[in-house]
Amino acid sequence: MAKKTALITGILGQDGPYLARLLLDKGYRVYGLIRRYSNPNFSNTDYLGVTSGIEFVTGDITDEKSLMSIIKLITPDEVYNLAAQSFVGVSWEQPKTTTEVNSLGVLYLLHAIRSAAPGARLFQASTGDLFGNNSVGGIQNETVPFKPRSPYAVTKLYSYWMTVNFRESYGMFCANGILFNHESPIRGQEFVTRKISTGAAKIKLGLAAELILGNIDTRRDWGFAGDYVEAMWLMLQHERPDDYVIATGEVHSIREFLDTAFKRLGIDDWGGYVRYDSKFSRPTEVYTLLGSPEKAKKVLGWSPKLTFEAIVHMMVDADIARLSGC
Repeated sequence: MAKKTALITGILGQDGPYLARLLLDKGYRVYGLIRRYSNPNFSNTDYLGVTSGIEFVTGDITDEKSLMSIIKLITPDEVYNLAAQSFVGVSWEQPKTTTEVNSLGVLYLLHAIRSAAPGARLFQASTGDLFGNNSVGGIQNETVPFKPRSPYAVTKLYSYWMTVNFRESYGMFCANGILFNHESPIRGQEFVTRKISTGAAKIKLGLAAELILGNIDTRRDWGFAGDYVEAMWLMLQHERPDDYVIATGEVHSIREFLDTAFKRLGIDDWGGYVRYDSKFSRPTEVYTLLGSPEKAKKVLGWSPKLTFEAIVHMMVDADIARLSGC
């Protein structure tokens, strides 16, 4: 039986390497889309030991012609679109770039798949930020109306509905994963969770005296990236395409993340190390994101495995090891 072929965009980010490892373990031939860099950064794929197993192809999510050529060349069975300008804070500073990547890039990819590999199955990475502060009883599930509160979330709303539109208009197998916050030791340094794990490690090792953050009372539903890529794969194995919230169903504040991270390092009182700076505040804030994974559990048989505490400990331990040269 021939190997299944998968194309992953955003392969060098956080989720791409975890997904590549999952697919390689399942016997897939894995292609990873990267832009033509003079010196591409493979640190995340190296960290998970998958760089040598991925066949890298050069292109750009914002260049429909290059996407068409790649899809024609490899005729994938499955496409996982993880490419995005995914940092919410930057989206106010760079709304045009965020729109080109997160919205138009998805449209171009849908067109390319429809034209060159109409039988391919597409996973589109969406976000819990679509809901903004809307919830029903404090919970956000697939029936809660969307109300995005950042340029990032608005661009993701476009790509969500365009994915649904192509599914309904052309009968394509397109699934949206409404992914709530998910973390790992290879999370980008610009994200608050990684700022905390790295900052706490630096303070413990005497490499820094303080950690500067914005609002630490916002609350998020945090899962593990390695668990969430399994949900992506399961969506494309199901007999019918659909849209699913992927979350843990538990909520924690940034303050709790700080408590857990510093206590892992034997520091019970972190108050003297953490300083607030208004430059990290956003024009509009999403105060609480808490997703319900019930549909994914019932239909896909998926559930998160790692606990909040285990995720924080994993991240802190990895940053201590990195900074110690271990």
